[in-house]
Amino acid sequence: MILKKQYLKTKPICKVTFGIPSEVTFNAQTAHLVGEFNGWDITATPMKKLKDGSFTVTMDLETGRAYQFRYLVDRTQWENAWNADRYMPTPFGDSTNSVIVL
Repeated sequence: MILKKQYLKTKPICKVTFGIPSEVTFNAQTAHLVGEFNGWDITATPMKKLKDGSFTVTMDLETGRAYQFRYLVDRTQWENAWNADRYMPTPFGDSTNSVIVL
């Protein structure tokens, strides 16, 4: 999983690149980034499919806080970031969400 942080010097913003490698997507057609930053809307943040089959998206997120998120592959398969800063149980109690701390 890709989770790259680039802090801006002039604003309290961090450019975060989220990515899912092709080994996880298994020829998936779509992937979406879903989390607190987009109201857990499963269609709000589509990820771009790259030639190698991986997916990526970059977002500007406010620093000084943590965000829970997950990836949704082909609208059926939920994935966590393997390299998240930490993990939190979901409200449903059946799994965990990835957390990024900025």
